Amino acid sequence: MRSWFRDTTGGLPTTFWYLWSGTLINRLGSFVLVFLAIYLTQERDFSASQAGLVIGLWGVGGAFGTTAGGTLADRWGRRPTLLTAHVGAAAMMLALGLARDLWAVALGALLLGAFAEAARPAFGAMMIDVVPAKDRLRAFSLNYWAINLGFACAAVLAGLAAQANYLLLFVVDAGTMLITALIIFSKVPETRQAGPATAAKTAPRGALRTILTDRVYLGFVALNLFAALVFLQHISMLPIAMGDDGLSPATYGSVIALNGILIVVGQLFVPRLIRGRSRSHVLALASVVMGVGFGLTAFAGTAWFYGLTVLIWTVGEMLNSPSNSTLIAELSPAELRGRYQGVFSLSWQIAGASAPILGGLVREHAGNDTLWYACAALGLLTAVAHLVSGPARERRAATLRRSGEALAPAAATRTPQPAEA
Repeated sequence: MRSWFRDTTGGLPTTFWYLWSGTLINRLGSFVLVFLAIYLTQERDFSASQAGLVIGLWGVGGAFGTTAGGTLADRWGRRPTLLTAHVGAAAMMLALGLARDLWAVALGALLLGAFAEAARPAFGAMMIDVVPAKDRLRAFSLNYWAINLGFACAAVLAGLAAQANYLLLFVVDAGTMLITALIIFSKVPETRQAGPATAAKTAPRGALRTILTDRVYLGFVALNLFAALVFLQHISMLPIAMGDDGLSPATYGSVIALNGILIVVGQLFVPRLIRGRSRSHVLALASVVMGVGFGLTAFAGTAWFYGLTVLIWTVGEMLNSPSNSTLIAELSPAELRGRYQGVFSLSWQIAGASAPILGGLVREHAGNDTLWYACAALGLLTAVAHLVSGPARERRAATLRRSGEALAPAAATRTPQPAEA
């Protein structure tokens, strides 16, 4: 056990553990989005369509935030972007909790989404900056573990806090954001490379053109979008399907909690299982497993069967996340890491906005079973696409690695020398 623990956690930079701690603390307070629909309809007496509008604006703000955050992380720096995003999100969280009129709540949700999501690209870029390539798989796995542990605890704590006072949800969430900002301010240095590697920060148009012409990376982002369209059905159409089978919201909560429990227990072991294996094969397997898990939902009608489907697609999620993270790291040029992270995060924002709409349309016009069969088919198609595009991604990653190795000694020879008297 000591050997396993040392192999899983040993040798990672101190800065990583400060970032990891900030992630865990931040996620421990991430109640509001989970309970926002209930809060708006029960506490504020908004209609379902008004609540949907507010949550949609959160997503719109998030799409803007990921794009802006990626640019700022490269041009301004990772550390100031993270600090601004967390402090701004804390302020908007309190404003949202105090807002009463629909327009004020909608504006607060829009701005909160922008600030909260602006931190993601900077955080991802900083993780890549500080963790050596050989350790990134387990580093991203550990961070993913912290996200799910914090979120699982938050769901329980949020229920207790909501019974006391809904405003307490917003206050505690804002407090965890400020604590994370304090950790970054006091313990985390700037990690963006200085010198020639950041020359692109003065040419944002050139940077945008680089990303838009990077067909290998955009293809990878598109495959993540397809996977996300399947995965996000668990928070949109799955509770509706369970309700149609006569299962209560409490039952849905218990079933979906299996997702977090399995990740917390199993994610610590996944890096060892997939280490040294082809990432394209792992991603293809993850897509197949997720597709099968969601496809089996068509046959579910009892709580235990729904729970089984959740456990199956959770295994796919656990395989997908660390492999995705390491590929993003290796496909991103050092001077454009923030922007590349922002483009990848944007795929999640697009999926978050479109998955419930597409799922609802398919379910309404073609039936519940067709929706889940379509998820299975999309998972299989995504798997095939990963196998086909995998070699090109690995060649691109190898080229960037060689470029980075060549730049390192060149930068060292350009170190300014003291002037002679």
